[in-house]
Amino acid sequence: MRSVVMISHYFPPEGSAGTYRPLRFVRHLPSHGWRPVVIAEKTQYYERYDPQLLDLLPSGVEIVRVPNPDPWKAIQERRTQKFRQKISSAPTDVIVRIATSHERPLRTTLRNLVHTIESIVYFPDLTMRWIRPATEAAIKACAQSGSEVIWATGGPWSSLVVARKVSRRTGLPYILDFRDSWTLEPDPFEARQPEWAKVRNRQLLGRLFSDARAVVFRYMAEAESYWRAFPGFLDAERVHIIPNGYDGVITQTAIDRQDRCTVVYTGYIDGYWYENVFDALVELKRADPDVARKLRFVFAGEGARAISQLADRLALSDIVKATGVLPFSETNQLQSRADALLLLGWRPGRGREFRGSKIFGYLKAARPIIGVLPDDENKRILQSVGVRTIAHAGSIPEIIEVFRRLVKTWSTGDLASLLPNPKACEKYSAETQTLALVRALEGLPPDEPFKPGTCAVPPSLVNFISTVRLQERSTVIPASNLQSD
Repeated sequence: MRSVVMISHYFPPEGSAGTYRPLRFVRHLPSHGWRPVVIAEKTQYYERYDPQLLDLLPSGVEIVRVPNPDPWKAIQERRTQKFRQKISSAPTDVIVRIATSHERPLRTTLRNLVHTIESIVYFPDLTMRWIRPATEAAIKACAQSGSEVIWATGGPWSSLVVARKVSRRTGLPYILDFRDSWTLEPDPFEARQPEWAKVRNRQLLGRLFSDARAVVFRYMAEAESYWRAFPGFLDAERVHIIPNGYDGVITQTAIDRQDRCTVVYTGYIDGYWYENVFDALVELKRADPDVARKLRFVFAGEGARAISQLADRLALSDIVKATGVLPFSETNQLQSRADALLLLGWRPGRGREFRGSKIFGYLKAARPIIGVLPDDENKRILQSVGVRTIAHAGSIPEIIEVFRRLVKTWSTGDLASLLPNPKACEKYSAETQTLALVRALEGLPPDEPFKPGTCAVPPSLVNFISTVRLQERSTVIPASNLQSD
């Protein structure tokens, strides 16, 4: 069996969104003749601890846990963990008092100053100190496993740096996998950086592109955006398009009618365009209370308290319920019992059109999907699988109309007519995605080639790309600031 060393900073029992893509590949690669050895972070602090995910791993998969020796990161993680524990069981008045204290001008100024210093000192991201030990561990793993290739997924982007360093020391080719759009869409860390630091990021990324055997993006439009922003650094024949996906086989089960039409949303809520959903429910409740009282919305995940407070303020508590974060297995159960699933788009922002992996878990659940979305990749995917219950996130009348249609279909017992087309959904199965990855690992061209110029760049990126055009090639960056390379 052939071997690949996979550098994935986030991996089970971490249960955050960044875990699931590498987990799917690790689960399916052995059946295609590839034995993965995973290099992941060793930590005591998890963003979302879910040990049940470890049960999904094939027997015999080797996971090398590498600690990050950064004392500052350890201090910050301990503080975050204590804060979460403090508010997890605190009453509402205590949480409000804590939040108010954290937003005092002096504390806010000091916190912003610290984060700004971090954004300058750490390169390419806050996991910088993980690069050296992860590199050594990966080199050792390559030698012991007889690895033929290195695969790295980001963010964090330090993982991509590890892949290049290991490649240069072992002579093995490496593959870059983009779960997010580094430099195209600024995360909070990058947003705080001065312009010269952003130039430094793009220069590093250009070198990473140039030396990679293959570069994997999630969408054609994402590949097109990078192609234009980094002219001369990407070879079209080495670009592979592998969207996120779902694991297993879609099995359509009967949708038992409940006392009310239950719509479920799972995962983070912060940053998503959810306010108009609530405004639409308020208007629907005023204009057509008979339809509104047949609806029940359940929000499960981070931000549950904020959802509950908003529902109380808008007098929607009879319609909207919220719960906290659920383990992966319980989330799947909740989705499987829903009458429909709610998919929200991100608020407008540069490059946000490429965000969102929740959609693929929704496809697997085989339930009607209500899309409240801008014109983004999620909308395109839903349309490609035959979903017709889509409203523009900025249009309250469209959202209300979709809710009316859902309730009418639910009342007649015909929710199955709103299901995504299972045959069309197979394009996004983990099996299909893994086959595409195998071609990249073996140095073969993709089945669906990337053809520059045939796909439009999202409007939010047009000005940015035309401004950048790698003008920083002529910018001199001190050699000491490129040490992560």
